[in-house]
Amino acid sequence: MNTMRAMMLASASLLATTASAEFLELEKDELTFGFIKLTDMAPLAVAYELGFFEDEGLFVTLEAQANWKVLLDGVISGQLDGAHMLAGQPLAATIGYGTEAHIITPFSMDLNGNAITVSNEIWEEMKPNVPLMDDGRPQHPISASALAPVVEDYQDQGIPFNMGMVFPVSTHNYEIRYWLAAGGLEPGYYSPQDISGQIGADVLLSVTPPPQMPATMESGTIYGYAVGEPWNQQAVFKGIGVPVITDYDMWKNNPEKVFGITDEFAEENPNTTLALTKALIRAAMWLDENDNANRPEAVEMLARSEYVGADYDVIANSMTGFFEFEKGDVRPAPDFNVFFRYNATYPYYSDAIWYLTQMRRWGQIPETMSDEWYFETAAEVYRPDIYLEAARMLVDEGMANEADFPWDSDGFKEATPAADIIDGIGYDGRTPNAYIDSLPIGLKSGQTVVDNEIQG
Repeated sequence: MNTMRAMMLASASLLATTASAEFLELEKDELTFGFIKLTDMAPLAVAYELGFFEDEGLFVTLEAQANWKVLLDGVISGQLDGAHMLAGQPLAATIGYGTEAHIITPFSMDLNGNAITVSNEIWEEMKPNVPLMDDGRPQHPISASALAPVVEDYQDQGIPFNMGMVFPVSTHNYEIRYWLAAGGLEPGYYSPQDISGQIGADVLLSVTPPPQMPATMESGTIYGYAVGEPWNQQAVFKGIGVPVITDYDMWKNNPEKVFGITDEFAEENPNTTLALTKALIRAAMWLDENDNANRPEAVEMLARSEYVGADYDVIANSMTGFFEFEKGDVRPAPDFNVFFRYNATYPYYSDAIWYLTQMRRWGQIPETMSDEWYFETAAEVYRPDIYLEAARMLVDEGMANEADFPWDSDGFKEATPAADIIDGIGYDGRTPNAYIDSLPIGLKSGQTVVDNEIQG
């Protein structure tokens, strides 16, 4: 852990010498940021609409992107100065999986916010396998073991069981894989020769852009999907599907999106990077303050066509502290979307490491890597030093409370207890290889995928 300690000491020194309450001299003040039409882009919309970017001297344009690949390519090419990103995107790009580029994040955008939805037909086939509560409603969280007999039946009929996720290095891909594997289903492997992710799969996962998920399922192309909001609640409102589990119920307060910029941008524009981080922190604080009192106003913003463009009621269903499963089965979910509390915006190394362990688990990282490699890779991409410098400036300016930031963190969260994860296996970012080896389904130390077979 010497590498980590040295980096955090360097960060502390940087904070002591450079934090200032004065207005920053910006290297670049006109910026274009990209996003995908999901409710968790909210910090960008709020920072724009409430003038937080302008308070920092930034003139920002927000542009919706067609899909995650277009968004990433835009940041790498410089057409976009930064973007709302899948947490796996900066990590994958930095290690050269897919497109190679050094992307960093000084700001984690949210916790939770996703769900897995199945079509009405699949839900009816699952229901006999789902325990009921005393009032007759399904008992949550629902395990993928309830889906396993349905998948088996389709296999017996020679019908491929297709489900959707949004991108190969998305949280949604890793979450649906986690859920399936926890229920005894094989979600498939990647290899350098076969990047479909379907090697040895019981359930065939493929990419569908988030806004297209409900229509793709309604057409029968996929039987279900993992996606962020509002596209699970949209299926309920349209009467075409049933969300079976939220990611909060899969892993309590799991990390979600990040704000990504190139390392080159941060190096060339250090003050601009601090300024945009300050604005985003303020937006996240506003979204969560006073027990989510500002959420209805945020929903009004997000419902506009330039942002998410879904009906107010669909977005409000999850953003205001509730979640609807079967039509009429509305349950409290106060932490379904978390933008600031629980240190949601701090870019923890341990969050980055979890994504890397899942890349390794399913073969996107083909060889066993040392624990030190995980630590060093996380520190290349996740930049708590920038985050804390921006936070210190906000505190000095009277815009934030000292107690709201983890000043003494070494970059690692406390281990997530087994009780907070659906498969009953705890997660500690300090021991990545031991964690990978503890998961029953997935590659273990020394294993790799060769010619569609696990070897080692």
